[in-house]
Formats: sequence, C-alpha cells, structure tokens
Amino acid sequence: MSIRFMFALPRYPTRKKFRPFAAILASIIALPAFADTRTGEITFVRDVDTLVLNETPIRLNGVDGPEMNTPEGQAARLWMIDYLSGKTLHCELSGGRSHDRYIGICFANGHDIGAAAIRAGHALDCQKFSNG
Repeated sequence: MSIRFMFALPRYPTRKKFRPFAAILASIIALPAFADTRTGEITFVRDVDTLVLNETPIRLNGVDGPEMNTPEGQAARLWMIDYLSGKTLHCELSGGRSHDRYIGICFANGHDIGAAAIRAGHALDCQKFSNG
C-alpha cells in the first residue's frame, strides 16, 4: 500500500487569464499604425498613384495609374506634378501598406487628388478598393 501526499501548491495565474491583457497591449502598440494623417507639401511624385509627402511614400487608395515605362505613365506623372504644384496636401492614411508605401486618401485644397486624376483621364478607379 502506498501513501499519497497531497501537496497544496500555490496557484499561479494561467496563460488564459493573461490573454485579454495581451490583446489590449497588442492593440495599444498597433494603434498608431491605423488612423494617421499627414500634412505638408509634396517632396516627390513617383507616378500618378504614388506620392512622397515628408519622406513618407503614399499609395493613393483606389487609384490605378499607368506604368511609368509607358508614354501614358509619363504624361500622368507630369500632370500630377503640375496639379500639385504649390499646394499643401492633407493625407488620411488607412493603416494598410502596399510594398514600401502607406495607403491613404490625399486632399489638395479640399479636393481628393486621386479622384481628380481619374476625372482628368490619367488613372482608373479601382472600385475593389475605392468603393466607387
């Protein structure tokens, strides 16, 4: 016959009790990446759908422009440079990323510049991302 000893070990919190804390901590750390705004003058125009604002590359949400290795792409870039000349931009970043670029909607003097490029015929509306 064997004797069993029942030890009363102290109970330490299990991982399950810390899961809500971990979720809150993760959301706090990730919070700045979601809703962000940038204001300033354009420092560079890569093409009709990608701008650089204060060293931040921004991909215009829902705008699909021609590639730079085509005559249409060159013309669209020159149009964008002319359109933005001397204007202050206000960009609302969604938190999404596309390669090295942040995705957002940018406004010049209160007008959506992506929509302006589409109206001018230099880009297409990518409805999957722009919601029309």
